[in-house]
Order: sequence, then C-alpha cells, then structure tokens
Amino acid sequence: MTPEQTAAASRPSIEALGSAWTRCPRTLRHARELGLSAWVFTVAGRAGALGDVEPHVAAAAMGLIHPDAVREAYESAQPVMAVPAIAAERMAQCCRWGRDELTGLPGLPRFVVLTRRVLRAADATAMPLYAAWRRMPVPDEAPAELAGVCLYLLTELRAGAALVAQTAAGLSPVQALLSGPEGEAGAVAYGWQPPFPAVGHLARRRGWADSVADRIVAGALAALTGLERDEWLELVTGLAEVIHPAPVPLSARP
Repeated sequence: MTPEQTAAASRPSIEALGSAWTRCPRTLRHARELGLSAWVFTVAGRAGALGDVEPHVAAAAMGLIHPDAVREAYESAQPVMAVPAIAAERMAQCCRWGRDELTGLPGLPRFVVLTRRVLRAADATAMPLYAAWRRMPVPDEAPAELAGVCLYLLTELRAGAALVAQTAAGLSPVQALLSGPEGEAGAVAYGWQPPFPAVGHLARRRGWADSVADRIVAGALAALTGLERDEWLELVTGLAEVIHPAPVPLSARP
C-alpha cells in the first residue's frame, strides 16, 4: 500500500485506540481523585503539554473547542493544579492504560519499533500539540506502556493534520465539527451553541480536507518501506480487533 492508502486505512483503528485510555474508568476515576472533571482533565491536561500558556493560546492550538470552553476549563483547573502538571498526570494514565490493556499482546514490541520511526519522521509544522506531546517525558518505557503512548501520539498527529487540512479547506472550527461524523452533537460537545449554519454544501470541501490530512500523515508513514507499512497496518488493525474500547464520549476526545 502507498503511504496515503495506509494513512486512510489505519484512521479508524487509530482514532479508536489512541483515545481509549481517556475514557477508561480508571482514568476518569483518577481525574476525580485529583479534583477535576473528565472535561477539565482532558482539555486543560491536553493543552498542558504546551506549558503554562494562556487559555486563548491553548484554544488556538486545539482548534475545534470553543475558546470560552477552553477558558472555563482552565479556570476550573488552576485552583487545583497547574496545567503542565495535569498533562503529566495524563501521560502517566496513558502509560497505565497501556500496561493494563496491552501487556502480552502479540507483536507489541514490533509495533512500538515501527511506530516510533513514524512518529520521529512526522513533520510537526503547524501542529504544536503533536510537537509538544511528542516531547513529553514518558514515565515508563516498557513495551506495553510505550505502545499506549504511541497510539495516543498517532491520534495527536492525525488531529493536528486534520486541523491544518480543515483550515486550508476554509472550514471554520464549527463547520469542521458540523460536517464531521457527529454533526451538531459534536459541535455542542465542544462548546458551540445553536443555531448552527447549514453545512450540506460543504461535503466536497470536507472530503478534500480528509484527503489532505491523509497526505500529511502519509509523509510520516513514508519512513517505512512498503512491506513495513503492510506489517504496521496489520499490527494496528490487530490491536483494534483485540481491544474493544467503550464508545467515545465526545468530551473525552482529543
């Protein structure tokens, strides 16, 4: 398969697996134990990889979440702990999920080797969150823990590529959400309020953006040979068949 074909074929598995740890009951319980809601833990913690930035900077980096919703998440988080510390807690939970769910699965060390090559090769231009999470310290580098982190970083890579592509296609954040698979429910979950504009005429533009995002991700997958891409896709698909995460709450998605 070409890099573009591999990027498109792996997208469903990556989107499911890479965010599975964010809705794991143990992750959500840990957030509550810290004194944070799942939404605050996700939003402020995800942006926390950028460091101690202002909420409007975090909103610009995340792209799809309404700036007021980001500001409110920051205001709820700051009395509890600094957002960079929440990011570190999120990374620890990602590793913990990998240890709990992935330990002993066949092909895991090979998946980590191949995926780390892809992640290193990815051009993070205009993708500050991916660049920041790629540099986050990993508290445990056992194969299962690393596999969990690799899956999450693949999700951040795809999310960053999609944001770049949607912006290039002329889609506003709310248009990108409305034209996506969750439609109005996705927009509301990310802090936008109705009435919403019609987006039926944007289907072709949205399809173009999805194809561009595949091409951006393909640039990283080009670091693998054709045979390695086939192997990598088989490993990713195999993980998705073994791990059956619960449906993704919109508020827990990256």
